[in-house]
Amino acid sequence: MEEGLSSFWGPVTTTDWCERNYIYSSYIAEFFNTISNIPCIVLALFGLINALRQRFEKRFSVLHISNMTLAIGSMIYHATLQRKQQQGDETPMVWEMLLYIYILYSPDWHYRSTMPTFLFLYGAAFAVFHSLVRFEIGFKVHYVILCLLCIPRMYKYYIHTKDAHAKWLAKLYLGTIFVGSLCWLLDRLFCKNISSWFINPQGHALWHVLMGFNSYFANTFLMFCRAQQRGWNPKVVHCLGLLPYVKIEKPKTQ
Repeated sequence: MEEGLSSFWGPVTTTDWCERNYIYSSYIAEFFNTISNIPCIVLALFGLINALRQRFEKRFSVLHISNMTLAIGSMIYHATLQRKQQQGDETPMVWEMLLYIYILYSPDWHYRSTMPTFLFLYGAAFAVFHSLVRFEIGFKVHYVILCLLCIPRMYKYYIHTKDAHAKWLAKLYLGTIFVGSLCWLLDRLFCKNISSWFINPQGHALWHVLMGFNSYFANTFLMFCRAQQRGWNPKVVHCLGLLPYVKIEKPKTQ
């Protein structure tokens, strides 16, 4: 995209998205693509506080932290548009999906040590490989495959959940990922046309915002399902009547 102010970070060395560079600050290449990660950080922080306060399993605290890490990595990447920072955005994306796979499949996995060991080694091997080899299309295909691996299990959890509010969380998850993906795709395919509009709708920034909510809805739904498995009598309640979260009642023995 056309540049505005002079660049503090030097020439762009990675994918350039459909937003004019260095318009508002010489320190931020893509302003809207950078700040649009803030909702994800705030939502993940809220989820982390809830998970710690109610003493959910540590996997959910790690999951919320991974969401924040990914959002911060995305902010740094879009602020600089440098190759190394792009790796700092993409590698946590894969790690996060591996964590989702663990949370989704581990309850029925009989050999408890094998799954986390394999996923850890896989994530470490990917990080090394990705630091050495640049593969844009291959990365997208790999990421989509990891996402698709989660769908059957999410669907199983959905059909076995009777609570209407929990089911609504799953629907919000599907809705945000569909609309967010559409924003990402349109922004990518029709960038030249969009750039000529008087106002750029910032499709990639909308993708960030929607995926921040998407991750939060997914996490909250999984926390509900896991609490149900553990017999913690979960309920979906709302903070200030708007933001849903899971409230549990553990037996006194726990």
